[in-house]
Amino acid sequence: MSSAFTRRRAAAALVTAALLVPLAACGGNDDSEKVTGSPSGSASATKANLTVLAASSLTDVFTTAGAAYEKENPGTKLTFSFAGSQELAAQVEQGAPADALVTADTKTMDGLKADTGTPTIIAKNRLVIATGEGNPDKIENLKDLADPDLKVVLAAPEVPVGRYSKQVLDAQKINVKPVSEEPNVRAVLSKVELGEADAGIVYETDAERAPDKVDAVEIPDAQNAIAAYPAATLKSSKNADAAAAFVAWLSGPEAQKILQAAGFQQP
Repeated sequence: MSSAFTRRRAAAALVTAALLVPLAACGGNDDSEKVTGSPSGSASATKANLTVLAASSLTDVFTTAGAAYEKENPGTKLTFSFAGSQELAAQVEQGAPADALVTADTKTMDGLKADTGTPTIIAKNRLVIATGEGNPDKIENLKDLADPDLKVVLAAPEVPVGRYSKQVLDAQKINVKPVSEEPNVRAVLSKVELGEADAGIVYETDAERAPDKVDAVEIPDAQNAIAAYPAATLKSSKNADAAAAFVAWLSGPEAQKILQAAGFQQP
């Protein structure tokens, strides 16, 4: 692991320890109640039960961020539903009750213009090669993934991280035959963690969450792809003001501090 990875993990641990409190699971709420004097400083402070659909790679950081938001906004409860961005899009199209959406790519969000408010990029991410702890196969670069003796797992091409992976491999004219194509980035990481695969392409932030189980091989910037995370309210939300306040907060200093401590890049 690089020293930069180590510093970010340490920072993330400090932020998590300071902020993480249990999130209350809750059902939808048809009404939101205005609150005055909220410490959050958000554009529209309200009480509400909010359901947020979010990309799998945001699981850990949004748990921490959600706890911080609830602490700053007493009376607001957040419930997160994490899945691959393509699964979240299907949920929105099928009318699943929710208030906000955060995907791991702009393409998926752009396909939902009829269902969302104007999206805002809240963070960026980059790809790394995840290997078993200690990198036993001595993988050094993308070209090594073409070794037929290696068991490589990728995300399915309809998943943002799978599409990014295909993009960088195709650009380098590297032909990788994965042993499986997974529905989200966490499933790719799990295969490597469990030893069911020798390597996989994941987001940098996902590799950082499992330092005792995987190593991360950096991909040079010239060969890499940058993932952008847009957030938007859903037009079907019954808590429009509260949803807009949460989405706006994600771009603010407190949320950005949490995201960047977890290894995400500035928007």
